[in-house]
Amino acid sequence: MHLEQAELQVIEAGSGRQAIQYLQEYAIELVILDLMMDDGNGFEVLQYLRDANMESLVIALSARREVQDKILTLGLGADDYVTKPFSPVELVARVQAQLRRHRPHSSYPAKILRLNKLVLDIENYLLRNDGISFSVTPVECRLLEMFMQNPDRVLTKREIYKQVWNHENFDDNNLSVFISKLRSILEPTEDSPHYLHTIRGIGYRFSGDGQ
Repeated sequence: MHLEQAELQVIEAGSGRQAIQYLQEYAIELVILDLMMDDGNGFEVLQYLRDANMESLVIALSARREVQDKILTLGLGADDYVTKPFSPVELVARVQAQLRRHRPHSSYPAKILRLNKLVLDIENYLLRNDGISFSVTPVECRLLEMFMQNPDRVLTKREIYKQVWNHENFDDNNLSVFISKLRSILEPTEDSPHYLHTIRGIGYRFSGDGQ
């Protein structure tokens, strides 16, 4: 549903065998591959992809957190690895990032946002603050994109959640954690510009000039 809302064409396979069948029948540009399947794990599908020299991009999903799983998956040729649980918004962002890299002249152009001393590279999840670069997660990037596109405007928590997480039932604690992470990047010291302002009982305001 989230991928289709992002105007991506989706074919869903209910099993590993069906996935291999679809890969044989269709030109699949990107595969979101769950490593744990009812009829054999996703490593077998990944192995099939690489043995057949297919150029499909692969984003692997797994609840496993062991480092060796990541090493094995990437060693077999996965282009990205997402650990469950994850935000659908994050997954869509990663899909679009992979497609941009694979299709540099695609309909997913790189986006650069600038606001005074802040420069957000949306494609590469990088924020430059007064010339210093920081890596940000896809969710942090979506938050920054929303704030930087709406400077000096009060955004409600529900509005933020609907835009960034794509649903209205916001989790106050979850949002607070991400805001705290952004503050640690944007406002590392007391003397730093103050970009994020809490509007009690409502939400947040992003100051365009850091005041």
